[in-house]
Amino acid sequence: MTVGMASSASVTASSTGQGASATSSASSIPIGAPAAPIRLALIEGLSGPLGNGGEAVFRNLVWATERVNARGGVRLPGGARRLELVRFDSKGSVEESLSMLRAATDQGIQVVLQGNSSAVAGALIAALDKHNAREPARRALFLNYAAVDPALTGAQCSFWHFRFDAHTDMRLAALVEVIAQDRALKTIYLIGQDYSFGQHLREQARAMLARRRPDLRIVGDELHPLGRVKDFLPYATKIRASGAQAVLTGNWGNDLTLLIKAAKDIGLEARFHTFYGNALGVPGVLGEAGVDRVLAVAEWHPNVGTADAERFYAAFRQRFPKPEHDYLHARMQLMVEMLVAAMERAGTTAPRAVATALEGLKLDGRPLGIAHEGEMRAADHQLQQPLYVSVMRRAGEAGVPHDNEGSGYGFRTLRYLDATRAAQPSSCRMRRPD
Repeated sequence: MTVGMASSASVTASSTGQGASATSSASSIPIGAPAAPIRLALIEGLSGPLGNGGEAVFRNLVWATERVNARGGVRLPGGARRLELVRFDSKGSVEESLSMLRAATDQGIQVVLQGNSSAVAGALIAALDKHNAREPARRALFLNYAAVDPALTGAQCSFWHFRFDAHTDMRLAALVEVIAQDRALKTIYLIGQDYSFGQHLREQARAMLARRRPDLRIVGDELHPLGRVKDFLPYATKIRASGAQAVLTGNWGNDLTLLIKAAKDIGLEARFHTFYGNALGVPGVLGEAGVDRVLAVAEWHPNVGTADAERFYAAFRQRFPKPEHDYLHARMQLMVEMLVAAMERAGTTAPRAVATALEGLKLDGRPLGIAHEGEMRAADHQLQQPLYVSVMRRAGEAGVPHDNEGSGYGFRTLRYLDATRAAQPSSCRMRRPD
């Protein structure tokens, strides 16, 4: 793969795509000579302090597109077409992301992928709304795999934007359900990143905890700059001084890894309730200190315990055998497959037709080897999907056959919420194009 701004990477591999409901089995498609691949623009921070998260996303999307291409590509009336992933390094900046969006649309790319920052996602939605209104011949869709501010499918909801991750309120509600049943827990500390996602999480956590655990004392509540803190020792020291028994954080990337490391270094024994504590170095940093103390919430994890999940995870490990590349998210695979299914359902790659086909689309990923399923809610373009709350344990114990990143520690399911229980109300009032 070629690395660098707007450098393209053609990819190949195996799996199967389907239409509105994934019920058919894999089939072989004759490969002709397509006029051009279908290009997908990944606009993400691929360098800088949070670049590790961007590269981890890239690996997931490479694998997803490889699997589509290995079966012949996207089946369209004019013949099957391959997917091509094109990298645009935003360096984690809103301004650079907008510049990359212009570069992508100038090249005629019709699908944009982004997720690591709700602030960036919000700016992209606004810019793409204007672009698509001004230039209907060069419209593009925005598929979001990780930006979880509820406003993106609420007050700012857009016909051109689809979110495939569970948003903040969905993830938070799952964590609060676990917190609410821990009657021994009396004190908690809130800490997060100072941007739209972290600010919303802070407010919603207070509200949800007040409803579910009015007796629980919040002994600390603060935000820190996104991606700029190099030493979290002062924050960990304040958490310890507060007497908090638990910490609730939405931190991701190095902001989470460094926070967890600082907590370990000072012997902080609080339990961490996280959105992303099961990836990107956290288990390896914590080691034994994280056992029973780090919780995470996600749509899937390697130890969910089904035969489908075992096959799915084994296939990914075969493609990316390095332990440090162990960052697999089922939703990113489902996102690409749902895009393919919508294009095949619409019979075109035209953004408006594909968006209409995505609305209400249900996809069972199990026939595709994904071990995940979801339904794209038409009202707000928020994917409805199951969620798991899991806790860090030693690999090899009951329920933990797989570790994370070669650390010797993995995650075991504490709570499973089906899509109905994980759902949250929609406040979207979507304006659809004429």
